[in-house]
Formats: sequence, C-alpha cells, structure tokens
Amino acid sequence: MLNSNFFSINDELRELARDCENKCSLQLASADTIAEFNGAKVLSAFINNRVSSSCLNGSTGYGYGDIGRDTLDKVFAQVLETEDAIVRHNFVSGTHALSVALFGVLRPNDTLLAITGKPYDTLEEVIGISGNVGNGSLMDYGIKYEQVNLLDDGSMDLNTIADRCKGVKVAYIQRSRGYSLRPAFTISDIEKVIKVVKEVSPNTIVMVDNCYGEFVEKHEPSFVGADLIIGSLIKNAGGGIAKTGGYIAGRKDLVELCSYRLTCIGMGKEVGCSLDENREMFLGLFLAPDVVANAIKTSTFACELLSRLGFDCFPKKGETRGDIITAIKLKTSENLIAFCQGIQKGSPVDSFVSPEPWDMPGYNDKVIMAAGTFTMGASIELSADAPLREPFAVWLQGGITYTSGKLGIILAVQEMINKELIKL
Repeated sequence: MLNSNFFSINDELRELARDCENKCSLQLASADTIAEFNGAKVLSAFINNRVSSSCLNGSTGYGYGDIGRDTLDKVFAQVLETEDAIVRHNFVSGTHALSVALFGVLRPNDTLLAITGKPYDTLEEVIGISGNVGNGSLMDYGIKYEQVNLLDDGSMDLNTIADRCKGVKVAYIQRSRGYSLRPAFTISDIEKVIKVVKEVSPNTIVMVDNCYGEFVEKHEPSFVGADLIIGSLIKNAGGGIAKTGGYIAGRKDLVELCSYRLTCIGMGKEVGCSLDENREMFLGLFLAPDVVANAIKTSTFACELLSRLGFDCFPKKGETRGDIITAIKLKTSENLIAFCQGIQKGSPVDSFVSPEPWDMPGYNDKVIMAAGTFTMGASIELSADAPLREPFAVWLQGGITYTSGKLGIILAVQEMINKELIKL
C-alpha cells in the first residue's frame, strides 16, 4: 500500500491504514460509480455542444463573438441541467458569484430568506447583517433579510419555512456545512424543501450555494427544481485545473439578470473577453467528476481512520454525502495543530512550511490553515483549516488524487504520533 522508501510511517499505522481502506471499500467504489455517471454526462455535453480546438483559444478586448466562452456556458448549462449558465474567469470567488446573483435578482423592498440558517461568514457584509451601513450591501438598497434557523439535529425546519417563505423573492440554501458540524444537504434534502417552498410560494426564486457540492451526487440542485445554482471553479467544478472563476446557472431569464450585474445592462453575456482561460476551464470541467471522486475517497478514508482512533467525524460512516468536506473533532488544540502540520508535510507544494495559528481578519479566534496547493486557496486540493476553539474541529477538504490525499491523511496522523499526542 505505502512504499517505505518514500515516507517514514510506522508499521502499526501502515497496517491500520490498510485495514481502514479495506473496511470502506464499498464507499470508495460508490464514489467511482458516481464519477462514471457524471463523467459520461460531461463528455456528452462536450460532444453535443461541438467543443472544438478553437473553443480553447481566448479573446481580448470586448470579447465579442468569443466562441469558447459562449460554448463553455452551454456545456455548463447541460452538465448542471439548467436552461442557461454564465461561466467566467473574472468571478474572483464563490462569494463574488453569489453576490452577483443576489444583486442580480433582488430589488428594493424584496425579501431574502435564508432557509438553512445564517449563510457563510463572507456573505454577511454582502447582505448587510455585519459591516458598515452605507457600504452598498443588499440592506442598504432596501432589501429585507430574514432567516430560518436549522433544527437541533442540523436538518431544515420545513414547517417554519412553509410559514415564512410566502411572498419572499428569494429562498436561499447553503448546501455545504461551512465552519459548522451540521450536515451538508443532499439532493434529496434540497428536493424536499423546494417542494415546500414552491407549494406555498410558487414565484419565489430558490437559489442554492452549490460550492463543494458539484458532482458529489449524480444530479445537481437544479434537477430537483432550484432556479439558480452558484459555485466556484477553484472548488469542485474547476477540477483542480482552473486557476480562478465561478459560475451562475439556472433559469434563462434569471441568468440574464445576473449577467447584467456582472457586466452591464443590455450587454450581459455578450461581452467579456476570456483571455487565455478557456482551455483550463474546459479541461477542469472535463476532469471534475474524477477529481471530485478522489476528494470524496480521501474524505471517506479520513473518516474511517480518524474514527478508529477515537475522533468523531462528520459525516459519519455510511451517511450520504452532500459535499466533499469532512469535519473531525480533534479534542485538543495540540491535536488540531499537529494534524494541520502533518497535512502540510504531505502536500506537493510548500511541504517544508509549518503552519501556525494566526489572527485572521474576520474571525474572533486564531485560525490555522494547511494547504500546499498548486492554485492558491483551491479547496478541491487537499487542505485543512480551523479556528482554535472548542471542540477543536478541523475541516478537511479536497484531494485531486486519491493516492496523495490518502498519504496526506496518514502523514497527519503520523505527526500526531510523533508528538506523542496519540497512541495506536
């Protein structure tokens, strides 16, 4: 399994890792089965939309008639099972794409209802629930914000959502767990809540933050009725190849409104040069189903190994995954720091760097981040990060190859052993 000529891993850990891999073999095989389905879906979209070598070239200036850009939109729309899509390298992050979508469809006096609790931290200032008044948030423009908190078990409160969603403009779903221990929502979960929303308020736009969720299952939220889905290309959908970018996909009329916000009214998707980014966005999407499978297999293996060592992992073994993230409660700050330092030691880039907790802007506690990635901040590549606070959980994501991802997990455990924090 692991060649002793390359890494110093003790025999007991080596044997435990081999046994853990055998124990979760059915889950690993399931990830490959889903990747096969999604890989066929992606290949079909490339063929149906006549992707050619000229599509891989870029454009400059205004970008009029950029065949690669326009074809990429069509390919994404087919893959994501939507009417239309806008895929651009100049979405600087998933938060940026979400912000464009929110500003694109909301108007003064509209209500935004978050139905999966408070959204991820980086959206708070976009909405206006934190930050300075007058900075241009949604609330500055007279857009009202409400939220429905999750139930104690982390599930959506369908009864309260049914009462609160009547007449709201946007019902907002965050699919991934973010910095929390609640479950990521599966397509089945999302289907149930969309039915509730549409029965009570059929004109409400259901918008899904799909970050970390693409290709984890055979279908995307749009397949079960989401009106808009949004994601980042340095997460799942970029396949570890795209250097930057994001997408907005969904109903054609809504995507058009979002495109007006990204560029300007009346021009929308027809402008915007692609520079030299088309090839990497096409290739990243093509590889994405298999890359996501590798990330899921890495997380599955991590859950099995760390659970055997006495740590609580989320999702638990056998649970259906809604995203690529695994949260691991490591119990102490020493364990947390050692685990992240071990992940860094197993990284292909900057393996010699030792991450330390630091005062990161926007957080009340020190944060430690391990990520030796080819693309800065690309969380489809193996990374681990966490605030230093109870219950000292780490959020693990990525792994563009299963071999490197598995080794990264083993080396993280080995680091905890070397520091005499755990024993086998």
